Amino acid sequence: MGLNDLAAASLRRLDAETAHRLAVRALELGLGSGDTRADPPILKTHLAGLDLPNPVGLAAGFDKDGRALKGLPRAGFGFVECGSVTPRPQPGNPRPRLFRLKPDRGVINRMGFNNEGLDAFADRLRRRSGGLVVGANLGANKDSEDRTADYVTGLRRVRDLADYVTVNISSPNTPGLRALQDRGALDDLLGRVAEARGGRPVFLKIAPDLSAAEIGEIVEAALAHRIDALIVSNTTLERPDSLTAPAKGESGGLSGRPMAEIARRALQAAAEAAESRLPLIAAGGIDSGAEAYHRIRLGAAAVQIYSALVFEGPSLLARLKRDLAERLRADGFASVVEAVGAR
Repeated sequence: MGLNDLAAASLRRLDAETAHRLAVRALELGLGSGDTRADPPILKTHLAGLDLPNPVGLAAGFDKDGRALKGLPRAGFGFVECGSVTPRPQPGNPRPRLFRLKPDRGVINRMGFNNEGLDAFADRLRRRSGGLVVGANLGANKDSEDRTADYVTGLRRVRDLADYVTVNISSPNTPGLRALQDRGALDDLLGRVAEARGGRPVFLKIAPDLSAAEIGEIVEAALAHRIDALIVSNTTLERPDSLTAPAKGESGGLSGRPMAEIARRALQAAAEAAESRLPLIAAGGIDSGAEAYHRIRLGAAAVQIYSALVFEGPSLLARLKRDLAERLRADGFASVVEAVGAR
């Protein structure tokens, strides 16, 4: 076990939110040895015009305010996504609001878009060093009278500071937010986003708790409004029968290993609807090279991880990438791109 994993193990002795805050602070200070080894060429890929050294990204939620951008470039991710950020600062929901499901390797959160707001977020993006592809994940304020306007405000503010922007309409912890996934509301939102994007790649993050038909409608709306990629998916409101942890009944979004099958199902529906017309990014329950490879073969051009790092530690990323490269070679692929949708 490396020093970073030992530090992660120590953090797991603290309550989940305190541990998370300390992990972000350590990266903000530039602490941690990181993974400085070059990725094997087989892992290089392209996504929405972005050149990535590997297809494994850090999902939104870890670095909500862009504080960790000093330390994250050394971590070994192909790209990282900061946020969700809302136009105005907001405290989020009352604590406790983050729960580890240790025996299940899962997490439940009901954070509620807690963040410092666009001003602080944009300032940190402006001061970041180059070399790492960074995305900005946008949310809407809980008390906003026009949530679509919140996304437009956020997009205009960060579009020249981030490499891509994600419109997050799938958090289960802001009441009514997921209603923006309905086709009429979605067309209005994406139409206004298209007018404000300024040429920057724009991704859309959706919920897994949708039918195949609903996902198909979202895919068509995304294509109609020139969305560059779909992130499938956010946390789930479902509670699999397999859960055993005492906190399994807490309200909020479930992430980690217990939602893997739910996320796979959503990804497959998106891939079938997209028919290679829209890049897909898989998220939710990815904790190994085998699972990352499975999602790529289902149709994902890239993957994102987060909850698995809580239980496996930072060394997970290097192991996952190594295993993914070995699986690609074993099946005769020369690149990640060749394996996308090869199931």
